[in-house]
Amino acid sequence: METAIKVAFATTDMETVNQHFGSAKSFAVYAVDRNNSELLEAAQFGELNQDGNEDKLSVKIDLLKGCAAVYCQAIGGSAINQLILKNIQPVKVHENSKIKDLIIDLQNEIKAGPSNWLAKAINLHKSPDPDRFKKMEDEGWDE
Repeated sequence: METAIKVAFATTDMETVNQHFGSAKSFAVYAVDRNNSELLEAAQFGELNQDGNEDKLSVKIDLLKGCAAVYCQAIGGSAINQLILKNIQPVKVHENSKIKDLIIDLQNEIKAGPSNWLAKAINLHKSPDPDRFKKMEDEGWDE
């Protein structure tokens, strides 16, 4: 799955998105491309103090490195800002949304023409075209 993007889901049962980002006890991380998906990791966290513990966010955000998006039931402003700085799109979904349905929706969006955040994520995770310099030369590109 060379062209896949990584997405994470805040979940306790690995089937539904049923967690607030800040208090999530686990994430399911998937690779998703236009036709396939694959579970890459099921990350779990120990008990983290919730109130006044900003470190709980950095631990989770570090885990999500390389992800294009994280799906959750709810998310606070501080977490949104930190995720955006890391090029991770927070996606708020309805309680108990099924992960498999969200993946299908994401794949349909990739096929139909991705939204701005998704197009940016795809381009960030795409390998450079090995023939790009040859194409420039063929087009008459000059320094």
